[in-house]
Amino acid sequence: MPATDTIEAEGHLIDSGLLSAIFDKIIEAKGSYEILHFDIGRTNDDPSRIQMRVTAPEGETLDELLQQLTTFGCHPVRERDALVKPAEKDRCVPDDFYSTTNHRTHVRLGGRWVEVEQQRMDAVIVASGDRAACRKLRDVKAGEPVVCGHEGIRVTPEFRERDRLGFAFMSNDVSSERRVEGSVARIAQMMRETKKAGGRIAVVAGPVVVHTGGGEHFSELIRLGFVDVVLAGNALAVHDIEFALSGTSLGIDLLAGAPVEQGHRNHMAAINTINRAGGIRQAVEQRVLRSGVMYECVTHDVEFVLAGSIRDDGPLPETVMDLIEAQERYAAALSRNVHMVLMLSSMLHSIGVGNMLPSWVRVVCVDINPAVVTKLSDRGSTQTVGIVTDVGLFLHRLAEALGA
Repeated sequence: MPATDTIEAEGHLIDSGLLSAIFDKIIEAKGSYEILHFDIGRTNDDPSRIQMRVTAPEGETLDELLQQLTTFGCHPVRERDALVKPAEKDRCVPDDFYSTTNHRTHVRLGGRWVEVEQQRMDAVIVASGDRAACRKLRDVKAGEPVVCGHEGIRVTPEFRERDRLGFAFMSNDVSSERRVEGSVARIAQMMRETKKAGGRIAVVAGPVVVHTGGGEHFSELIRLGFVDVVLAGNALAVHDIEFALSGTSLGIDLLAGAPVEQGHRNHMAAINTINRAGGIRQAVEQRVLRSGVMYECVTHDVEFVLAGSIRDDGPLPETVMDLIEAQERYAAALSRNVHMVLMLSSMLHSIGVGNMLPSWVRVVCVDINPAVVTKLSDRGSTQTVGIVTDVGLFLHRLAEALGA
């Protein structure tokens, strides 16, 4: 038997493409809609408002459709408190749990709309008194009140306006045809604005930064004060330290571009040297390590977290090999007023960080492979804009722009 409900949405529905996405989702579910009211914003700054009656073949289909439409900022006209159910046991929630997006979210508790804290995608919402927060499924404890269904939930998608955040010039346009210099100038300006506003900048970096000769330029960004936290794997630190100690990266002389005799052992020698010193910080204090990205992080008090993996040699003493602990440390670093994230040639770490960010944090991804940026967007980090270029060249130009 057909089921019907009345929903509404408000925002920049046309400019952002949300309206067509809402219609498509209804048709995809074999439902139908009837527009009851539609007020279009008179200028590009004015929001639009729509109210429509949605019909689906049956009640269960309608409930599922309404929950999906919540992602696009739709909500029922009638206001009801969010449905809250207790978690059955640790790490286990009711089947109709609400799965979060990275967009700003409010839930209605006790007749009041409250903003959900620690916003991130792929989490559940735990309500406690007059507060609500995102929680990873693994962290839910038995009996905790979990928000379920779609009632009493409002999502506000980030508005992708024509000049959103100053870099709409490359939004939804991942291309290697664009001049790097123009993109770099605008990113440099965004970084200045972020620091001026009191925000922190996080950099997610892969070892390619070192392989492409970008290490010194990355170090310059740190010296200039435009890096507040570095999130990376064991490999970035090892190859950076190898270059600082031996002038090679994976046994390749970066100046000559050729392998050196017995160079294959240099990365292990670098790990051995750091182990002997007791760690990266101790190696800097003992003047064993005198240059490089990790050296600059220590000397300029820049926070860094190294997350390990099964492929790591060593690893270095500071590398966190407990995956859950590494994720928690990444998330904690990002929660400390990070307003912008620069992702440099590290697909796995970039996607992982993207999953931890709310949609209002600026994200710039630089990679020679356009698929990396595409994957970030496909996994929900739609605020990501990309530059397809050699990361060493990008860092060189960025350091010049910021140092000018």
